Amino acid sequence: MEIMIPNRLSTLGHPQRLALFRLLMRRYPDRVPATELAKALGLKPNTLSSYVNALMQAGLIRQERVGRSLRYAIDMDAARETVDYLLHDCCRGRPEICVPHAYLAADKDKPMSDRGYTVLFICTGNSARSIFAETLLRDLAGDRFTACSAGTKPRSQLNPFALTVLEQNGHDVSPLRAKHISEFQGPDAPDFDFVFTVCNQAANEECPSWPGQPISAHWGLPDPATVEGSDAEKSLAFHQTYAALRNRMIAFAALPVASLDRLALQHAVDGIGQSTDKGSKI
Repeated sequence: MEIMIPNRLSTLGHPQRLALFRLLMRRYPDRVPATELAKALGLKPNTLSSYVNALMQAGLIRQERVGRSLRYAIDMDAARETVDYLLHDCCRGRPEICVPHAYLAADKDKPMSDRGYTVLFICTGNSARSIFAETLLRDLAGDRFTACSAGTKPRSQLNPFALTVLEQNGHDVSPLRAKHISEFQGPDAPDFDFVFTVCNQAANEECPSWPGQPISAHWGLPDPATVEGSDAEKSLAFHQTYAALRNRMIAFAALPVASLDRLALQHAVDGIGQSTDKGSKI
């Protein structure tokens, strides 16, 4: 393993290769198509190819062919090996002197206390998917979770199809509005226990790390607003997205958060995000 470490560190020393690695880390455990990576990073296909080849040769990412598409994902074992080497070898067997302060301030290996939890759902426009997630969690488990949502580039208005779906399912839409993510990044912002992205574009964007190291995961779903066709076809897409997110909120609310350590909780929320449901009848 030690032979590989200098090569890995050298590979990650290139700013754009590091940006690619960080993007895939944010999307873990997703397998991201090459076309999406190139678009997110503003790279030409041949440039992206050289970067992914370097990362694969260093053992940091894996490639998989799905039909005609090449997809990439972090090799988490290799990433952990690299970090372990830095902490245990370079820190002279005293990893505690190298651990980030956020991890020293709280015991991250113990379960969360049995209390209320604050959750933030992020997408680009904050007009449909994240609004669905906020509303569903609030109404399904508002006694345990405070749900918020925001967008990296919020729309001026919520999607009318999304509002109709919520109203048809008995939700109060009066408190809902599109919000910029900056509303939750100031000194008076709440401390989040969980942060979830629900669209690929938001997950691909560079965002500052959240104070307190909340549990984070990517629960991406296709944007129903991109569906073309009749109003009935568009409405069906929003109903399916609502149903898929409802299934995920039910699974999330059922987690025994207070009895799971951080690793088990991270595995559980990653598993929810990997759900392949496309929506079901309510």
